[in-house]
Amino acid sequence: MILKKNTYMSNNNNEILKIPIQNMASIIVIPLVVVAIVGLSGYLIYRFVIYDLLCKRNVSQILKKYSIAESPSQIIKEYHHSKGERLSHKEIQEKEKAYRQNEPEQFLAMYDSIRERLKDKKRDGPA
Repeated sequence: MILKKNTYMSNNNNEILKIPIQNMASIIVIPLVVVAIVGLSGYLIYRFVIYDLLCKRNVSQILKKYSIAESPSQIIKEYHHSKGERLSHKEIQEKEKAYRQNEPEQFLAMYDSIRERLKDKKRDGPA
């Protein structure tokens, strides 16, 4: 006994409807694809936007905790300038992002190094 195209009922009173494999595949595959897209986009948003914002906030809190008024980019610029290196604005931004995400304590180390050099120059200068 035929009910619809592509579906039929078994002849043995079990009344089991059999659905073709193509319909089953779409029932399973479509939600999986949607979940994969949502998950991947969520991860990418976290990795490239939210994570960086959290890192920026963490660094600014660390600098504020130690009463450091300079921004991370200013610290990097002064540190490399005191070493005699000239960095472009883009290089400073790349270094800032790398330090911010991987080694936030480097900002304190660079700041300390800058202050030590200034103290040494003041101590050696007037003599």
